[in-house]
Amino acid sequence: MARITIDPITRIEGHLKIEVEVTDNKVTDAWSSGTLFRGIETILKGRDPNDAWLFAQRVCGVCTYVHGEASVRSVEHALDIKVPPNARIVRNLLMGSQFVHDHLIHFYHLHSLDWVDIVSALSADPKETTELAKTLSPNAPSIDFAAAKSRLQKFVNSGQLGIFNGGYWGHSAYLLTPEENLLFAAHYLYVLRQQLIAAEMQAIFGAKNPHVQSLRVGGVTCKYDINSERIARFRSLLSQMRSLIDSIYIPDIIHITKKYKSWKGIGGFTNYMCYGGFPLNDSGAFLFNPGCILNRSTTANYLDISGISEHVSHSWYSGSALHPSVGKTDPAYDQYSTDSRYSWLKAPRYESKAMEVGPLARILINHKNISSLELLVNAFLLDTELVLSDLHSTLGRTAARALETKVIADAMNSWLNDLDPDGEVLTEAAIPSSGQIKGYGLTEAPRGALGHWIDIQDGKINNYQMVVPSTWNLGPRDNNDMRGPVEQALIGTPVEDPSKPIEILRIIHSYDPCLACAVHVLDQKKNSSYTVKVS
Repeated sequence: MARITIDPITRIEGHLKIEVEVTDNKVTDAWSSGTLFRGIETILKGRDPNDAWLFAQRVCGVCTYVHGEASVRSVEHALDIKVPPNARIVRNLLMGSQFVHDHLIHFYHLHSLDWVDIVSALSADPKETTELAKTLSPNAPSIDFAAAKSRLQKFVNSGQLGIFNGGYWGHSAYLLTPEENLLFAAHYLYVLRQQLIAAEMQAIFGAKNPHVQSLRVGGVTCKYDINSERIARFRSLLSQMRSLIDSIYIPDIIHITKKYKSWKGIGGFTNYMCYGGFPLNDSGAFLFNPGCILNRSTTANYLDISGISEHVSHSWYSGSALHPSVGKTDPAYDQYSTDSRYSWLKAPRYESKAMEVGPLARILINHKNISSLELLVNAFLLDTELVLSDLHSTLGRTAARALETKVIADAMNSWLNDLDPDGEVLTEAAIPSSGQIKGYGLTEAPRGALGHWIDIQDGKINNYQMVVPSTWNLGPRDNNDMRGPVEQALIGTPVEDPSKPIEILRIIHSYDPCLACAVHVLDQKKNSSYTVKVS
C-alpha cells in the first residue's frame, strides 16, 4: 500500500490537499482537506445587510458575482420583496457571462492539461494539425498552428516554464497524438485571449469585472445602461462567444471524450443536487430547475432545503450538525489527522446524504426538461457512442460543463430581447430597525449550488452562513464517517505510477474546485489575519 499526498493541488483557486491510499495500483481510500480558514461569515456580523453583497462577492477572485447575487437574494427573501423583470434579466445576463467565462477558462486553462501533453505538441506537424482541425470542426476559426508551435517552443527554450513546469509530460496516460496535442495547445492560447470578451460582457451591465458594481438589494442600478447601443454591444460579444463554443469548445470536448472513453466509468458519484438557476419569472420557473437525484436515478426528486445540514466532526470547527439558518462558524483547529479532523471545510449533507453539485448535477436533473439541452445531450451521446449512465464519471462531468455553456449562451441571446429600456430596475427596500428577520438566497454558480443564509437583528447582520459548491463537493467525512463526493469519486481510480498521479488530478480538476470560496486564512493562536504582498 502506498500513501500519496498532493499538497497543494495546482490549477485550482485556493488551497486544497488530497491524500489517498493506493493498493495494487488503485485508490482504496481518500481524504480531501481545505487547508485555510474561511472568515467572511464572521466579518459580516454587525454590518448593514445592504452592504453584505459587496463583502460576500469578494470571498473569491473567481466566484465573484455569484456571491453578490446570492447575498442580495438572501436579504430580498428576508424582506419578502420581488425585483423588477428588467433586474431579473440583467442578473441572468451577468450570471450567464460568468458561466461562459468560467467554463471556458476551466477546461482550457485548468483541466485540459490533464489530457493534453504539451511537450508532445512540440514534435507535431502543423500541416497535419491543420487538416485535423478542419476534420473536427470545419467552421472553426483559422489558427496558424506553425506559429502556435513556434510560440510554445520559444517558451520552452526560455527555461521559464511557469505553469508547464513539473507536469507529468510523457506519462503513458496521455493518449493524444502530437498533432492532437498541438491542436489543443493552440486552442489553449487562443481561448486565453478570447475569454476577455466574456469579461467585457459582464462589465457592460455590471460596471466592471470581476467584482460588479450594479447589484443592489431590490434589483440593479444600471437603468441607463439598458439602451440599444449597449444591448447591441452585448449581443455582438455574445455572438463571438457562441461561435467559439460551437466551433471549438464542444468539438474539443467530443474529441477528448472519444480519445479517453475508458474514463467513462471512472470518477463518478451517485447523488446530485440543484437549487435552481436563472429564474425566468416570479412564479418559480427556472432555466435549470431545482431538484435532486439519489442513487443515480433517472428521475429527479423534489428538493426540500430544510433537509440541509453541515457536519463538523471531521472539520476544524466546534459544534454539531446544524442547518445553515442557525449555523455557526467557530474555528477549533488542533492538528491534521485523517483519523479525526483534517479540513477547514464543513461537510454539507442533504437528508444525511453527500451530494454532488455543479454542471453534471444540473444536466442530469434537467436534460429532460429543456428541449435544447435534451437534443444536445442525445447528440453528444450518439457522437461519442456513450449512454446516459456513462455520464456518471469524470468524462460526464467535463462534458456537462460544455453542454450547459451552450444552453446558457443561447438563452442569453433570447433574454436580451426581453430587456425594456423604459422598464424599472429597482424595488425600493428598507431594513427594519428593530426586530428579527431571516432569509436565504439560493442560486446556481458555475461550480454548483450556492446558498447564503442571513439573520438580521435590529437592522444589523446577526448571523451569516454560506454553503458553497466546493464545500458540497470537496467536504470531508461527516458525523457518520461518510465520505464527501470527491473522496468517494476517487475510490477505485487506477494509478499507474504513484509518483505521477495524473489520474487523481483528472478527477479533482473535473470538479473545478474553488477553495477560496470555502476557506480563508486565520492564525488562531495570535488571532491574526495576514496580508501577503508579492513583488
